[in-house]
Amino acid sequence: MSPQPGLLRTLSEDLAVVVARDPSLTGRREALGHTGLSALWAHRVAHRLYGRGLRTAARTVARVARRRTGVEIHPGAVLGRRVFIDHGASVVIGQTAVVGDDVTIYQQVTLGAVGWWTDNRRPPGARRHPVVGNGVVLGANATVLGPVTVGDHALIGAMATVTEDLPPGARVYAPRSVVRPAPGLRPVGDATGLAGPPGIPDAVRILASAGSW
Repeated sequence: MSPQPGLLRTLSEDLAVVVARDPSLTGRREALGHTGLSALWAHRVAHRLYGRGLRTAARTVARVARRRTGVEIHPGAVLGRRVFIDHGASVVIGQTAVVGDDVTIYQQVTLGAVGWWTDNRRPPGARRHPVVGNGVVLGANATVLGPVTVGDHALIGAMATVTEDLPPGARVYAPRSVVRPAPGLRPVGDATGLAGPPGIPDAVRILASAGSW
């Protein structure tokens, strides 16, 4: 992760990345209303407040951003330059997470901890959340849990779950859904040998077999 420039320079880079990576936008003015950008900008402010010990103010900014964008980023999380949060809905990034430069995050991504039953046994101040390297892509509903490290330029596909370190350039995909053909329709039969449940009058079954209704 490269050193962070001033706040205004960082915000300008964030805006430029949204314009470059979201083909639905026509320019910078429209990009100002992008949900992921709003969440990221709010976090930039909240993180600086958090770093100065203004934790209540930082959490207030984060809470307002969550209500307005659906993105929950703990003020303590460290996000690098030119991070792109597409759509943004239900993205969660935990307190000790570190996200590198040029990372792309799609909707419903979680960078979380394993759980309190494990984290409460860690030494005070120990990392509980992932470190994500530069240029990583996190697909929709991807989940990375625990103090793992994701190497630079790795790709974690949609619905994939990661609980161990990944080397640079790794590719992680969730199992594909099983596609089965539609179940065959039960034959209706003809007027001389009708097939159908007992108790239905013959006249009704004849109309059904002829396609009259």
